[in-house]
Amino acid sequence: MVRLIFRLLIAAFGLWLATQIVPGVAADGWKTLLIAGLLLGIVNAVVRPIVTLLTFPLTLATLGLFLLVINAGMIGLVAWMLDGLTVQGLWAGVLAAIVTGFVSWGGQVLLGDTKKEERA
Repeated sequence: MVRLIFRLLIAAFGLWLATQIVPGVAADGWKTLLIAGLLLGIVNAVVRPIVTLLTFPLTLATLGLFLLVINAGMIGLVAWMLDGLTVQGLWAGVLAAIVTGFVSWGGQVLLGDTKKEERA
């Protein structure tokens, strides 16, 4: 449960950082960011795998770069669902996805969620 709360806070921090650096991304306040972090976790767990599977040929053809568009779409979906979060345009969504992706990666490293190789 504690890990889940940390992941929520890390997602909210990533979205906050995106609102600070990326023009076209804005949030009303910290409550909006916490709700957006929760919604982003749910959307990434439910919707993203389906969209990734359906767009696999396009992702393969673009050598994985289309995953940035998928991530931007997930952030856009959260912004569509939540009144206090706005993402204006595809490029703002892509840049927000890059920022939140780096923050999430850093959070995984801090939480120790990265997969470690076991040596025989």
